[in-house]
Amino acid sequence: MTTLLHIIASARGELSHSRRAGQAMAQALLTQRPSLTLIERDLGHRPVPHPDARFVEASLMPEDQRGDAQHAALMLSETLIDELDAADFVVLSTPMHNFTVPSVLKAWLDHIVRPRRTFRITAAGKIGLLRDRPVRVLLACGGALGDAAAGQIDFATPYLRYVFATIGITDLQVLPLENLNRGAGAQAVTQASFHAWLDGLSFCAGNGW
Repeated sequence: MTTLLHIIASARGELSHSRRAGQAMAQALLTQRPSLTLIERDLGHRPVPHPDARFVEASLMPEDQRGDAQHAALMLSETLIDELDAADFVVLSTPMHNFTVPSVLKAWLDHIVRPRRTFRITAAGKIGLLRDRPVRVLLACGGALGDAAAGQIDFATPYLRYVFATIGITDLQVLPLENLNRGAGAQAVTQASFHAWLDGLSFCAGNGW
């Protein structure tokens, strides 16, 4: 079974540009490969809790020392990791909040990125323990990205590249959806560019897209 995981980080429902773009991308992939199984993790509507003290204690404890309380504290984390690890392809739809990712996405990542579970620490640095797979990020932002005076600094892209690489996933590409709060004309340009990119999307299991 080939699985596509669509992670949604916007709380705006159907008003969300990133959500709609991700759904369009998922539908395009399903059209090309009807046997694909789609799993949707909607963090905007069903946010995962931020890690608490019990989670931190359990995640730092060696597995052979954990009791029932520690296993319970890590139950959601294990579910989320298994869901990601089972996915052959990932579409991540997220807005940019204050130059980086929304807190709901950060909370999800904090459940995913765990020592001795999704990465191990060596003298040479952190080694990811998950297999690589294509991750495509649709990053919606209200203005233009860049160094110009009116541009927005993008801390989200380097952060996502680094954090996914930490757990072993390096096949990550980011498609910025810019100027979405700059009026209907600017939105139309962005949407036309996105759909042109989507029309050229070619899905091939085993070779990414």
